[in-house]
Amino acid sequence: MVKLDELTKLYYSIGEVAELFDVAPSLIRYWEAEFKALSPGKNSKGDRKFTQKDIAILNSIYHLVKERGFTIEGANKELEDIKVAAKEEDVMKKELKQQLMTLRSKIVSLRDSL
Repeated sequence: MVKLDELTKLYYSIGEVAELFDVAPSLIRYWEAEFKALSPGKNSKGDRKFTQKDIAILNSIYHLVKERGFTIEGANKELEDIKVAAKEEDVMKKELKQQLMTLRSKIVSLRDSL
């Protein structure tokens, strides 16, 4: 797996990404076709340009497929489950923040009335 904090560039070519993961560029292209979550941008010549976000997704794919032995289908499902869980967590955080802000305003109001 790639250490994301060591990445310094905004965009990486498919060759550079393949080298980071020690895999063939064809495997990266195959994963791009199989995983909806992975969609690097392309320049005017059609060359793929991978961002740090794309590399983070590839990190997850690599971990699931190469290290944990998931099938492509299983890894896709796992990535979708992770995405759903992250959205649910975001909703819960927003709700908690709203509750805390309401509580704070009540405490401030109470303090001011004393």
